[in-house]
Amino acid sequence: MLEKIREGSQGVIAKSILILVILSFAFTGVSSYLGSSTEVAAATVNGEEISNSALEQAYQNERGRLEQQLGDMFATLSADDNYMQSVKQSVLERLVAEKLLDQNAAELGLRVSDEQIKAAILAEPAFQTDGVFDNDRYQAILRQLGYQANTFRDMMRTDMTRRQLVATLVGSEFVLPGEAQYVADLQGQTRDIDYKIIDATPFLAEISVTDEQIQTYYNANLAQFVRPEVVSLDYIELDANELAKDVKITDADAQAYYDEHKANYTQAEKRLAAHILVQLGDDEDAAKAKAEAIYKQLQDGADFAELAKTESEDTFSGEQGGQLDWFEAGVMEPEFDTALFALNKGEYSNVVKTNFGYHIIKAVDIQAGAQASFADVKDKIVAQLQDKQAVDKFYELQQILADTSYEVPDTLAEAAKDLDVEVKTTPEFTRTNAPELFSKPDILKEAFSSNVLLDGMNSDVLEVAPNHVVVIRANSHKAAGTMELADVRNAIANRLKQEQANEAARKQAQEAMTEVEASGVTADYIAKAKLARFDQEIDGAIVNKAFAMAQPAGKASVDTVALANGYAVIVLKQVNAADGVDAGLLDALKQRLSSQYSENDYRAVIASLKAKGEVLYPVAE
Repeated sequence: MLEKIREGSQGVIAKSILILVILSFAFTGVSSYLGSSTEVAAATVNGEEISNSALEQAYQNERGRLEQQLGDMFATLSADDNYMQSVKQSVLERLVAEKLLDQNAAELGLRVSDEQIKAAILAEPAFQTDGVFDNDRYQAILRQLGYQANTFRDMMRTDMTRRQLVATLVGSEFVLPGEAQYVADLQGQTRDIDYKIIDATPFLAEISVTDEQIQTYYNANLAQFVRPEVVSLDYIELDANELAKDVKITDADAQAYYDEHKANYTQAEKRLAAHILVQLGDDEDAAKAKAEAIYKQLQDGADFAELAKTESEDTFSGEQGGQLDWFEAGVMEPEFDTALFALNKGEYSNVVKTNFGYHIIKAVDIQAGAQASFADVKDKIVAQLQDKQAVDKFYELQQILADTSYEVPDTLAEAAKDLDVEVKTTPEFTRTNAPELFSKPDILKEAFSSNVLLDGMNSDVLEVAPNHVVVIRANSHKAAGTMELADVRNAIANRLKQEQANEAARKQAQEAMTEVEASGVTADYIAKAKLARFDQEIDGAIVNKAFAMAQPAGKASVDTVALANGYAVIVLKQVNAADGVDAGLLDALKQRLSSQYSENDYRAVIASLKAKGEVLYPVAE
């Protein structure tokens, strides 16, 4: 067939067609250079476009920031397309706000001079070495970020101009001392209340609902009964840990490996070291002279441990007679290490200099190296060989799985046959209750992807964990939709019963409130003195209501509040002023209020600029 195509391509007609094709590509290429781009802008602000490429770059930067800030949690969040779309939309709104600010700054004639930019660069700590501007460091950072010097200066000019405008509009906010004091007094306020809970549970036994009521509720609240998307998967799983269970390692295999790798099972020589340290300090010559004087005392018969206690400047080891710890070769600094391993047991060294100072080192004890016996390490070797063979087998099978599931993409049967394994099937699950094997964000995202659900294809090989993979395909799929009445009938009935029971509790609470207002008697109520806003011992609805009630004027204030299962009657008897406000709390409140005011001002400025201008969000056709 290929030969016929080659022969046909030599004919006149074929050559004519080829020329036309070439010309069409040529004209297309020329138009791409001469004509304007057909890309739809992400947004247009007063006639100025924000390109999709600019949005994408800002979006990727935001993704990176969120990933660094949230860590492992970001992997779960990023698997939710709706969440990531909201992030992208917020990035676009930020770009629109910045464009509006830039335009407004230009209208106001705001400028940033070259000297101001130069001063900002010179003052930037990132470009300094020991507090002084370092041009080499500046150039290196720009190269690392991929900026030219003139491009970076232009970016700084735009940013500084924008900040000049924002500081003018927002930076003038201030908080009066009385404002912070007022908020602190409110937050520190406590209240004395009596309260009584009317439980709705006793009313449930007397309530019944009809089929008509259930149907009416269902019809009026269809949005509450949306069924999430559900999928069941067929999958093939490969796990090196499971493969290892079938690997048989003989004693002869383990012995051969031990004989070939005896060096790996040798316990290194260890030495228990002690030292007397004289730190370098400002006068190195004096430190060396002191160390040599101590060495002379040792030679004259002084006790090493006693000298360490009185003369060593390593306080911790000095209290232990200079004793440090057991060390293998190569652990300490080279000079210390060489001196220690040149000593016999009980000997001490000459004066040795390291980065820490001048040492006199003693080998307190020596633990000779030893060869571990085969019996001691046999189990470790067997496990190691099992893992190695299992991993080798895993990679071999993984390649077969990848090849076959790709070549025959509409079934897993062929791949299962080649691997001599079974195709497993999951129960139905949603995005929020996936089996553990499929709960990893990347796998969950693939399980609900169009490739698997709509196209009916096998997935790529997906990593569950190191040396543990799956390939999945859809077994069954139910799109999101409205649940049938039969599936939610009992839930609706229970909800209607609860609502009627709560209504009965509300009526009883109203009657109790009327009685208290008339008599002022709260003998069977629970008393709570000095209730604080953030009290955790009482239902939050009661606390919130108590602090929303008006202060008593002559007599107690009385009101009711709905609870999850009933109602409560609240009697507010007294409002207590805050005991005292800490100065640190006042400062924190001032900062918080100032930030809130500035944020509100900024949002108001952007809203005003939007209202006066024209912001469009074009949609590609």
